[in-house]
Amino acid sequence: MSFRQKLEDGFETVFFASRWLMAPFYAGLAIALVVLMVTFGKEVLEETMNLGHLEETAVVVWVLSLIDMSLAANLTLMVMFAGYENFVSKLDLDDNPDKPTWLGRVDFSNMKLKLVASIIAISVIHLLKAFMAIGAQNKGDLQWLIAIHITFLISGVLLAFMDWLGERGALRQGEHE
Repeated sequence: MSFRQKLEDGFETVFFASRWLMAPFYAGLAIALVVLMVTFGKEVLEETMNLGHLEETAVVVWVLSLIDMSLAANLTLMVMFAGYENFVSKLDLDDNPDKPTWLGRVDFSNMKLKLVASIIAISVIHLLKAFMAIGAQNKGDLQWLIAIHITFLISGVLLAFMDWLGERGALRQGEHE
């Protein structure tokens, strides 16, 4: 084996091992999940204590806030697992009966679309909360929320369209080979 080949093999080994530099990011997301859980629990306790004094609109806004946190937690979990599996290492959970069915089948493209769909859902919840508090909401703020939501929607549709074009191009290339 030549010196050049040994150097190249060593570089590729180090380069491939560098994927483990992503592991602390996923550990940080696990910590963020704990923070979301604590915030969720705190919100449930605080609002439950005020249950007798809450009006219907306040209850709906509170429930939307809980759904919002739940979606953010689901999104965090999905990014943790799918990102780790796609970029660091496969999880050895084949014998675990609780293994999510989507685990191991979510590639980067699927993860990106699920991420955008979750962001759009979170945006809808924030928009709905703003509409529920329309009297207290500044008209300019409401317009910005609508504009941002429409931007998320358009971005999601364009990302899905680009993925569709990519898949279609790959299929056509496969036909020609």
